[in-house]
Amino acid sequence: MKIVETVLDLEKQISLARSQNRKIVFVPTMGALHEGHLSLVRTATEQDEAFVILSIFVNPTQFGKNEDFDRYPRTLDEDLAKLDKLGKKPDLVFVPSVAEVYPDGLPVSLVSRAGAVGSVFEGAIRPGHFDGMLHVVNWFFRTVDPDVAIFGAKDAQQLYLIRRMVKREFDSSIKVIEGETVREADGLALSSRNRFLSPEARQLAPRIFEALQKVRSQIESGEEIAKALEMGRLALTGLALAKLDYLALVDKSSFQPISAGFTGIAQLLVAVNLDGVRLIDNISFTIQEPA
Repeated sequence: MKIVETVLDLEKQISLARSQNRKIVFVPTMGALHEGHLSLVRTATEQDEAFVILSIFVNPTQFGKNEDFDRYPRTLDEDLAKLDKLGKKPDLVFVPSVAEVYPDGLPVSLVSRAGAVGSVFEGAIRPGHFDGMLHVVNWFFRTVDPDVAIFGAKDAQQLYLIRRMVKREFDSSIKVIEGETVREADGLALSSRNRFLSPEARQLAPRIFEALQKVRSQIESGEEIAKALEMGRLALTGLALAKLDYLALVDKSSFQPISAGFTGIAQLLVAVNLDGVRLIDNISFTIQEPA
């Protein structure tokens, strides 16, 4: 497992891997690695002839004015130790500095890639976040030039926008794989933010996933979508310490809200601020025509 910090060293390693007919498989992260990230690495190493590159970079352009870029956990030594314990490690860990990614300084403005989808749900709470995220993912894609890129399913809106960017700007030349959300035994989705939960909030956090499951069950049993969502919202707003940002059901293929009469793959999205810690989650399921 090699560790490189510059684009020049990265390109040398990629060139060598290409000469050996290896497939470049990319796992981008912001560090503070947990089992969810490690599961993405395992998926990456399972690809045929994979040369696995994992990046660790906390991207300043996707943090808004009210978000603390400096507070985001940076645990490089711990991250490398976790990767080193894997049965199959990444071939290369790319840890660029901000100056390496933004050699001309942070841009005053970014290309608007997220569009309307980037201004709802997470985008409404975190203005500009998705344009910043897409900017840096685009930079990494052009720098790494992967054959395959792997992202976690928990960040549903991010994943949708990345897939759309790959289609629009990379002519679908990168295969994007969705890694399954990894959960604690009680259902809480793993997140780097979970470390900030108070004991009381941590005890309540699994109720978020429980609410998603209940809404899904109600819809699958024939309950009206609007009514099932309203009951879900009532359950979550009734939680102590909780502030519900949104609970919504979208068409996974378009990320547009759906209502009565929809058939296909639906994605149920939620964001809850729990005692000052913002948690997101989602589940996907198929809505079929009534028998």
